[in-house]
Amino acid sequence: MKTLPTMNDERLLASWGRGEDAALWEIDEARLGVLTVDFITPVVDEPFRYGEIAAANSLSDVFAMGGRPIVALNIVCFPTSSEPIETLRDILQGGASKVVECGAVLAGGHSVQDAEPKYGLVVYGEVERGREWRIDGARPGDLLILTKPLGTGVAVTAIKAGLLPAADGEAAYVSMSSLNDPRRAKIDRTLWDAIHACTDVTGFGLAGHARDMTGPDQELRIRFDALPVLPGVRNAAEMGLIPAGAYANREHLEPHVRIEVDDDARAFAQDVVFDPQTSGGLLLAVEPTAADAIAKALKSAFPHTTIVGEFAKGDGTLRIV
Repeated sequence: MKTLPTMNDERLLASWGRGEDAALWEIDEARLGVLTVDFITPVVDEPFRYGEIAAANSLSDVFAMGGRPIVALNIVCFPTSSEPIETLRDILQGGASKVVECGAVLAGGHSVQDAEPKYGLVVYGEVERGREWRIDGARPGDLLILTKPLGTGVAVTAIKAGLLPAADGEAAYVSMSSLNDPRRAKIDRTLWDAIHACTDVTGFGLAGHARDMTGPDQELRIRFDALPVLPGVRNAAEMGLIPAGAYANREHLEPHVRIEVDDDARAFAQDVVFDPQTSGGLLLAVEPTAADAIAKALKSAFPHTTIVGEFAKGDGTLRIV
């Protein structure tokens, strides 16, 4: 990214700087446009479910900025020479179901031939100016809320190996296909304004995205025993079913992450915090006096919502305690 030219336009309020989830574009004094693109390779065998997960993953970037998706376009890579067209149809139907679920419109897209299926969305949304969420903005004393359980990377690896029990695989599917739409929680205006920063947990894992929220003069302490984890993930991790992305995340982030847990939990803590997520939950930095009320509201839509950490003054370190 550093080699790409800097785009200077007074209407562009946020782009890829600091790992923002989507671009923010000034429309007028009242509205900001939110624009994102994302696509993934298959994470489950069922085409319809794959489409649901991929679409939920793409839409999440708009939700993480506080926005409302309005229109989406399909992005499709598919090997029609080796896969039946019915498989592609099911993928697209799964994706369309999630676009409709959040009240947006699917308006076309583009497809190319490729040896491996890939699917996702370009999404345009809008947010009221002044009520957008960004990845920075957390303040010392803010509490950190997580809305979905962790472990999708390990779970997907175990599913592909045929080593995750069916019930545990179903739990992973339900989590990954669930929309990160905070409007489902009906957070009132006062509580909304107490949310200082937000991002979603995806490929860089909890450690990467939580650290992106942490300013250079702050530290973030996350309580490992508070982290919600998908069922079956610990057993799969102990069998060595760790995705390659977890090792890459650990290599990149380990100098900035201190894991301060008992020796018997250290290995699993590393597996969890560096695990790359697909369609993971929202991370929200919130005013401490409003944290319980916000968590309660979110729990109505995201049953696994948990307060997992706290921001403090520091040097940019993420501590797992």
